[in-house]
Amino acid sequence: MTPTRGRADAAITPFWLRLPRFFLFPLQWEPLLYAALLAVSSLIVFVIPLPFVDILVEIGILLAASRYAFTVIHFSSQGFLHTRDFPAQGDPDLVGLPWKLFAVLLVMGAATAACGMLSKNLAIAAYGMASLALPAIVVVLAQTASVGEALNPAQWWAVVRAMGWPYLALWAFLFFLSGGTEIAVPMLAPLVKPWMLLPLVNFAIVYFSWAMAALLGYAMYQYHDALGIDVRFVSRATPAERDASEEARAIDAHVADLIEHGEADIALGIAYDAARVAEDDVYAQRRYHRVLAVAGKPEDLLRHGKTFIELLMRGKFESEAMSVHATCVAKDPNFLCVNPGNVVSFAQLQWRAGDARAALALLKGFDKRYAGHASIPDAYELAARVLIQGLDRRDLAKPILDVMKKRYPKTPQTEEVRWLLRDDDPTTRGATLAG
Repeated sequence: MTPTRGRADAAITPFWLRLPRFFLFPLQWEPLLYAALLAVSSLIVFVIPLPFVDILVEIGILLAASRYAFTVIHFSSQGFLHTRDFPAQGDPDLVGLPWKLFAVLLVMGAATAACGMLSKNLAIAAYGMASLALPAIVVVLAQTASVGEALNPAQWWAVVRAMGWPYLALWAFLFFLSGGTEIAVPMLAPLVKPWMLLPLVNFAIVYFSWAMAALLGYAMYQYHDALGIDVRFVSRATPAERDASEEARAIDAHVADLIEHGEADIALGIAYDAARVAEDDVYAQRRYHRVLAVAGKPEDLLRHGKTFIELLMRGKFESEAMSVHATCVAKDPNFLCVNPGNVVSFAQLQWRAGDARAALALLKGFDKRYAGHASIPDAYELAARVLIQGLDRRDLAKPILDVMKKRYPKTPQTEEVRWLLRDDDPTTRGATLAG
């Protein structure tokens, strides 16, 4: 790993502005169910009362949680910010990373203890340095899967230099998150029965570990250029695919070199040729789209954006498709998707992520921009739900229901909004009371 001195990608929201998202990350369905399963599995110690079972179970839980944490770091650092977008195939090197991290911590602990034999102040300094370097150590380990590299102070410093002063903020946020379990468990313990305390503790440990992993992975994504991270995930499935990925990497390097030396038009031609012969290749189309943005070709960018969004949605790259849509709308507020249903999907993504206003902004004027489309009832329903449940503006949702009653009187979407506004709709309230 050879991080370079650089700055964060200006198009990526800084991690310190996304802190609430990291607390929400473990509450997505996949990690939430997995965390609950790990927590409940700790009850095995009460079912099988044998010596050392409790220790073995806890080790197993921590190992499983650590492996998933490194998976989160790995994919988040490459720009996959939602678990539903994680590729099916991961990196086999991830499996051994928890053990390698344990080995690194063991060596550093021994070094700190050795310093303590020489001087108490020296031990305190060594412990402080190790604590401050820990995020950088995990970054190096996640990138190289090497214990030797993770123990190399020069590599730690390279990570710190790549991130600059925000590294201290990252360390501070991770430090406070690491103490989350000690804060949460005493608050929640009085609310549960005694036999639920062990699952509660394990769930809290897993929850805060994965929140920390999401934060660290996103910080790596924010500084991916400076850290030398390729944000394009490459499958390792077959030799043919590996050969294709190597060719793609060579094209990427050539195009990047041309752009760096002011040859954007030549780079654009190469990217266009590669995209033209591989219409269904997400990586080729992604490269072409990025070069269009750099080359300052807004009309071509918008034209390509329509087909690129469709390709990304077919490949389940929903978050990236939403980002491309936002870029196109920023270039032209009148930009229209080929499939209007995708706009509703983007709004649903924002709604599930907790950003009610962003979801509503996507739906604003949807019925006029896509007049007559079958997705309009879905857009109405989601807009009403966001207004009611997200912004507590039932007064603004009522006109939407009035329109839905006139235009789509017998659709499930209208009935859903009617139910959401049941306390404000006299006919619905009367029917409910009569029932």
